[in-house]
Amino acid sequence: MTATNPLLQEGPAIPFHRIRGEHVEPGVREILRVGRERLEQLATDPAPPTFDNTLGALDDLTRWVAERLTPASHLLSVAETPELRSAYNEVLPEISQFWTRLTLHEGLWARLRAFEATDEATRLTGLARRHLEKTMLEFRRSGADLPPDRRARLEEIQVALSTLQQRFGEHVLDATAAWEYRVDDESRLDGVPAAARRRFRAAAKAAGHDGWLLTLDYPSVEPILKYARDRELRRTVFEAYTTRCRAGEYDNRPLVVDILNLRTELAGLLGYRGFPDYVLEDRMARDEARARGFTTELTERARPYWQRDAARLREHAATLGLDPLQPWDVSFVSEHLRRTEYDLDDEALRPWFPLDRVESGLWELARRVFGLTVEEREVDEVWHPDVRHYDIRADDGVLLGSFYTDWFPRKEKRQGAWMNDFRSGGPRPDGGFDPHLGVICGNFTPPEGDRPALLTHREVETLFHEFGHLLHHTTSRVPIRSRGGLNVAWDWVELPSQIMENWTWEREALDLFARHHETGEPLPDELFDRMVRARRFMGGWQMMRQLSFGTVDLELHGPWARDLNGTGPDELMARVEERFRDFSPAPHFARYHILTSFTHLFSGGYAAGYYSYLWSEVLEADAFSRFRNEGIFNRETGRDYMESILSRGDSDDPEALFRSFLGRDPDPQALLDRNLGPVPS
Repeated sequence: MTATNPLLQEGPAIPFHRIRGEHVEPGVREILRVGRERLEQLATDPAPPTFDNTLGALDDLTRWVAERLTPASHLLSVAETPELRSAYNEVLPEISQFWTRLTLHEGLWARLRAFEATDEATRLTGLARRHLEKTMLEFRRSGADLPPDRRARLEEIQVALSTLQQRFGEHVLDATAAWEYRVDDESRLDGVPAAARRRFRAAAKAAGHDGWLLTLDYPSVEPILKYARDRELRRTVFEAYTTRCRAGEYDNRPLVVDILNLRTELAGLLGYRGFPDYVLEDRMARDEARARGFTTELTERARPYWQRDAARLREHAATLGLDPLQPWDVSFVSEHLRRTEYDLDDEALRPWFPLDRVESGLWELARRVFGLTVEEREVDEVWHPDVRHYDIRADDGVLLGSFYTDWFPRKEKRQGAWMNDFRSGGPRPDGGFDPHLGVICGNFTPPEGDRPALLTHREVETLFHEFGHLLHHTTSRVPIRSRGGLNVAWDWVELPSQIMENWTWEREALDLFARHHETGEPLPDELFDRMVRARRFMGGWQMMRQLSFGTVDLELHGPWARDLNGTGPDELMARVEERFRDFSPAPHFARYHILTSFTHLFSGGYAAGYYSYLWSEVLEADAFSRFRNEGIFNRETGRDYMESILSRGDSDDPEALFRSFLGRDPDPQALLDRNLGPVPS
């Protein structure tokens, strides 16, 4: 079995098409066995410690293990089966245990400290010095200096957290997939775009039903909430979507309490006041107080805009006979108001954003701005027929890497959009270059019959966003792999992704791809003008929504978690609801918070760090101002951005990288001007 296990196959291509549930347990256990063996060899190496045989060997070991474990976890996100889930959950504690024990290994820690004391270590400068310092900090933050009894408890916590977080995400996936709602009377879909209704009809037919079938996949949810005139139908879908995992088989409330308690205990074991201080120590915000100060200040600056937007929604709702405004009315009223004020709706823009043209335009933009060439190359080793594979080359012809795209929703695929790295490459000592490998995924509106996938402008922004992450990974030229690519402070990692969204608002960039899928005509000027005028529409509402998530996240993991004291799920949910009221136009809106399906916090990497979306947005809005001033296709500006930020990974402090590109520290006013405009009177 080991000899034929695709998880253990060495070679340039990952055989995703061959990996099944039956391969996971033996494959993962063999990877971990070899990893442990190599760890012991490193820790007991009789040779005097040097940079290469200690830090270099450690990097080789961790990368070898991580890159071989990643395919199985990736398939859980895009092609989950009961067999795959069961097998992965069986070995998940062992995976977590391996990583925890690595940083708690006394022999390895002794060798690292011995190297730190050598003359070679004291002479290190630049990237090598940074790598040593950050590695030592990572080990101390992982408990390497703890006494044996506390190290044992830390290991128990890490294993338990990995299991609970995995279960949280599975509950969200299962609850989303399990919900269906049949519509037998088409009049209930009045107002819903015809394309969406056809998709609902096809879904019903595929399930063996008459009528129309609604699900909780976002391409199904969004057209109902934005366009359905049937208020009760909107309410049904809205309540189902926002209250997932609050009860029954997929109840995540007890998991939230357990996760918070364990994260707080972990931080306390390591000597931190709370989980936010632990998480933020090596990020730009540095600690809980500064992150909370950032969200508090931005909340106060955004509040007048939010109050203006909330008043406009209530007033317009009244004209539609929707008085008082209810939570399930917000998307509908907002979209109606946008059509009224700007004669614009997302559906009217779809014909100009066929997916294939958007992609080809993005590849052309990457060529003009960054000198990169993106070309599709067919491969057999994919997990679904929708998947495409591309190579990306630098202007000197060097193969920087390859990547997959997977854009459409499936029941066995998690929601949202994301980028993941499979392999980290970079410069080799011999002057060559090892290519990177990654993937970008989404849940875009799929093609329908002979019609191509037609995107909303927001979906176009999302595609550009994820490609920005991919560029950060594939253009990395940091010779120490663990300091390259996406291995950066979490409140810096969103800058390269969010800055790419700016090009989707520029006429010159849109001319590369915004063409009607039938006629090839470019996006009309008058439609573009309306789109730009509407850019700040409900900007205060949207920013306050993000701030509500960031605020609750920090308080949840900070003061609340430190004071849980046996708090049960119901009490915690009530406390969260009460806090969301400060960001709600009416108290009952706060009931529909998404805590129990908030995968960013409880099965993703954003715990105590959700604020970073807006933190990074401040950075990217200011950074893009240089492109606006010097030309959005200016090759020299693009080269400077590539050399100052995109290819630099974690080779220097983010603040220094930002200053090297813009020549100064960031100014938050750029974000407020772009997204909100003048302060309301």
